[in-house]
Amino acid sequence: MLTVTQFPLLLVTIFVLLLIVIILFYRQSLKRLRKRILDAREGMLLPVEMPASSPPFVRGLLNDYNTTIVTLSTIFKTVEECQSRVLNERNRINAILHSMPGVLLTVSNDLTINVANRLAEETFATDNESLIGTNLFDLVRFNEIDRNILRDSFLYKKPIRNLEISLDVKSGRRWFSLNVAFFSEREEEMEAILTLLDISENKELQETMGSREKLVAMGQLAAGVAHELNTPLGNILGYIQLIKNEISQQATSYEYATIVEEETRRCSKIIHDLLSFANQEKCSGETCEVNQLLTNITDTFLNCRTRRYGIDISMELEAELPPVEGECGQLEIVFTNLVINSIQALDGVASPIIAIRSFQQGNDYVYVSVEDNGPGIPLDIRQNIFNPFFTTKEVGSGSGLGLPISQALLAKRGAFIKYDTEYTDGARFIVGLPLVDLRRNVA
Repeated sequence: MLTVTQFPLLLVTIFVLLLIVIILFYRQSLKRLRKRILDAREGMLLPVEMPASSPPFVRGLLNDYNTTIVTLSTIFKTVEECQSRVLNERNRINAILHSMPGVLLTVSNDLTINVANRLAEETFATDNESLIGTNLFDLVRFNEIDRNILRDSFLYKKPIRNLEISLDVKSGRRWFSLNVAFFSEREEEMEAILTLLDISENKELQETMGSREKLVAMGQLAAGVAHELNTPLGNILGYIQLIKNEISQQATSYEYATIVEEETRRCSKIIHDLLSFANQEKCSGETCEVNQLLTNITDTFLNCRTRRYGIDISMELEAELPPVEGECGQLEIVFTNLVINSIQALDGVASPIIAIRSFQQGNDYVYVSVEDNGPGIPLDIRQNIFNPFFTTKEVGSGSGLGLPISQALLAKRGAFIKYDTEYTDGARFIVGLPLVDLRRNVA
């Protein structure tokens, strides 16, 4: 039986026990909540397990947390999907950017480059990190006229469409089509995109087509002159033979007459080849031994001139080269023109030398290079050297027809001639001559 003094003590004890139970329950729930919060900090968004029976305050707190976790999970999933789409789009843009056939540069308001594709790195021979932040006008060396056009474009926000410009790049002097477009119409914003499309081959084709009429006129002129020269050359040859008949074979004059006869026959052969070129006759199917031809040219004709001017000729002929397509007479015109040009270019050069090499690379062409240690051909005129009537020589010293005729004679046989821009110790021309397909000839 509880006394009056024991009853309050009992109530206090019961209250304390209930309070302890409630605190322990709250502590367990809060401990679960704290663990899930720590999990969330590690990236694991997990809900808190709801106790079977819990006070309203604890239940509301845990419900709010679980709702927040579900919302955050949805948001994070959306962010991941957006990030994945952004990465995929970026990869697509990069693929398009680097697969473009031209140089692409974007510039910021201060005209510094902030985007460059892979072709820009190759063209300007530098890496992407070095390109980014470089001023456009420091990277691309425009000439004065093109620089002014580009400055006006940025100043007045005027787009540029297919402006043909020439630049010195890693591969040498090249022609490009320049396009400029702006991201914004606001005058104070200078951000723009530039593209440079290499049109060097198209430019050469246009120049070749543009000179076609000149070549036709040249062919007609050559045909007329050659036809008129045939008669006096025939007379000279006839009189030389009569003179030889009157001279003893042991006499010095007989040797001179023989040389004149040989050179007259050579002139006649060259005239015949010019007539064939002018009349666009069909190929005769003749072939030529390159090494023998080069040896004959230097021994009988060019050595006389080179000795006269103190020029050394170096011959490096690869042994056992196969025959090539083309008549020896026409090829003789080509190589003679090249060596004569070298002789004229070496005027005033100390220790002048001309090097002639023949070699085979692959199974399609035999190559012949003619090089000298002269001043070379300036960059600004290299694109004109195969144009008819273009010459840098003084009046009366050259007609400007040697290289165009050589190019036309070679092209007729599927051969080619080019100026080697990588050679820096003078001038070097390379002639590619197609090999004779012996199996086809046998068939």
